[in-house]
Amino acid sequence: MKTRLLHLLAVAILGAPGAVLTAATPATPVTLTREFDRVRVEIGGALFTQYVFADGASRPYLHPILARDGTPLTRDFPMKETPGEDTDHPWHRSFWFAHSMMNGIDFWNEGTGDNARSPKEKGRSEHTILLETTSGPVGVIRARNRWVAPDFRTICHDERKLRFHAGPDGNFVDFEITIQALPDKPLHFGDNKDGTMALRVAQWMTMPHKMQGKETGGKGRIVTSTGHRDDDAWGKRAAWADYHAEHNGKVYGIAIFDHPQNLRHPTWWMARGYGLFGANPFGWHDYEKEFANDPHKGDHTVPAGGSLTLRYRFYFHNGDEKAAKLAARYAEYAAGK
Repeated sequence: MKTRLLHLLAVAILGAPGAVLTAATPATPVTLTREFDRVRVEIGGALFTQYVFADGASRPYLHPILARDGTPLTRDFPMKETPGEDTDHPWHRSFWFAHSMMNGIDFWNEGTGDNARSPKEKGRSEHTILLETTSGPVGVIRARNRWVAPDFRTICHDERKLRFHAGPDGNFVDFEITIQALPDKPLHFGDNKDGTMALRVAQWMTMPHKMQGKETGGKGRIVTSTGHRDDDAWGKRAAWADYHAEHNGKVYGIAIFDHPQNLRHPTWWMARGYGLFGANPFGWHDYEKEFANDPHKGDHTVPAGGSLTLRYRFYFHNGDEKAAKLAARYAEYAAGK
C-alpha cells in the first residue's frame, strides 16, 4: 500500500509514467555594448547587428544584420564595398525608418533622389540621445531623434524603441517609433510610395532583376500573408510579408509584421525584386490604381502637439514562410507576445 501511494505521488509530481523532468530552457542572452557612434548587439555571444547613430549618415540604421551562422542578410552598400553588390540607391542603408514627404521635406531620398514627385529639399533625422541600452533575455535600445530641414529647422521629433530577442529558429527585432509633431505646427505626411519602415536585402536574396541594363540578382522570392508573390506583392496590402532565398544550400528569410494597431493596417508593401523591402502606410494613391488621380489619398496629418506611433516586428528566420510558420508567429505578435 505504501509503495502504491509513493508511485501515485510520483506520477502527480512528475507526470505520466515515462515522463522526463527537464529544466526550463533559459532565454538566449542579448548583450548591448555602447560605443562612440553605435550600439553593438550580440545574441548568444555572437554579433547580430549594430545600431549606428552618429557616422554622418542622414539617419540612424542597423548594419550589419547577421543570421545565427554569420550570414549577412542585408546589403552592405553604402557602408562598405562588397564585390558583386548593386550600388544603386545609396540611401538604402540596411535597415531604417524614413518617409519622402514630411511637411514638404524629403527624408527618404538623398541628393537629387530618384522620384520626380518627391520634394527637392532633403532632410535628416539626427540622433539626439540614447535613453536606454539594456541587456538581458530581451535587449532594449531607446533613443530620441530630431528631424531637420536643410535650413536647420526642426520638423518633428521621434522616440524609438528597438527590442532584440531570440526565437526557436531565428532572431527578432521589434521596432516601435513615436513621431511627435511640434507644439505649434501640424506634421503632414504626404502620399508617396517612397517609405517607410524598410530594409535592403542582401544581393543573393534579391529576385533576378536588371540593374543598369545588366542581369543580376539571386534566387529570392517574396510572399505576403494574402498570397501575393514576387513582383505581384508590390503595392498590395497584407498583415505581413516575407523575402527569402536559398544561399549556400540553406534557405534564409526576412519577415516584416505590421502591427494590427498601426495606421491603415494592413499596410501596403514596397517590395521590389531588386531588394528594397518595406511597409508604407502613406503611399495609397501610388499603390492602388483606382486612386491614381488622387495624389492626396494617402495623406495623413498629425495635429500640432500630437503624435503617431507605428510598430513592426522583423523576424530573421530559417526556411521559407511555411517552414518558419509565419502565420503562427504573426498571430503571436498580434496577441502581444
